[in-house]
Formats: sequence, structure tokens, C-alpha cells
Amino acid sequence: MEIIYWVIISALFLISFIGLVYPIIPGVLFLVGGFIVYGLLFSFSPLGWFFWLVQGLFVILLFGADTIANMVGVKQFGGSNAGIWGSTIGLLVGPFVIPILGILIGPFIGAVIAEIIVNKKGLKESFKIGVGSVVGFISSVVTKGLIQIIMIAYFFIQVL
Repeated sequence: MEIIYWVIISALFLISFIGLVYPIIPGVLFLVGGFIVYGLLFSFSPLGWFFWLVQGLFVILLFGADTIANMVGVKQFGGSNAGIWGSTIGLLVGPFVIPILGILIGPFIGAVIAEIIVNKKGLKESFKIGVGSVVGFISSVVTKGLIQIIMIAYFFIQVL
């Protein structure tokens, strides 16, 4: 039975990583869900208050990394708040419109369209901002992936 429990916990952790590239999947919830499932199926005793404090801080860091990376990516390439919003909307809509590549094309197109419509920027400058949105997304995925790896490693240090 213990093997089945670990398979469930591992599946939750794996889904949290899928949430890195498909933002519609709440990766943080699945990650924390893995910790909670461990506590329910095994014991909460290795997961003391300090563990939850550290993990809570990492969760805040995960949310901040997402927002900051997108903002810095767009702003660094000359974009405005409209570009940030367009990129975010494109990130959410893109995977549904263009299933596999939409995760990269969506933020790009969203930022480009937003800059053209709202700020009346030229196509060349808007494309540059679109590239910034993709750079921001990719750096966000890498950063959040590293934070999630640290969270899972800390979990295993506590329970093993």
C-alpha cells in the first residue's frame, strides 16, 4: 500500500511541474497537495511548523517569480503595462488556440497586439516587446522549476 501512496504523491509533484508550462494547471496547489497527502497517508509529524513556514515562503516566492519575470521581460524590451497584460492574456489563451506552440506564441502575440492597439507602437518595436514577453515566460518557468525542486528536496529531507 505504501508504494501506491508514494505513486500518488509523486504524481502530484509531477503535475505541479506540468503546471510550469501550462499555467491553467495550478502547479503550486498540486505541489502543496503532495505534502498534505503525505501527511494524511503517513504522518504530519516530520512536517513541523518550520517546514510549513519555509514552504509558505517558497509559495510566495513562486507567485512573485511569475509576476516579476513577465514584467521584467516585457519592460526590459521596451514594453508597457499594456504589453504585460497582453502577454498574460496571451499566456492563458494561447495553449487553447494553438495547442502545443500556443504557450510560447500566445504571450508573444498578446504583447504585440496590446502594444500596437493601446500604445500605437510600430510593428518592429512591438515584435521586440513580444520577444521580451517570451524571454520573461521562459525565465519564469526556469526560476519556478528550480524553486519547486528545492521545495521537493526539502520535503524529502524532512520525511526520509
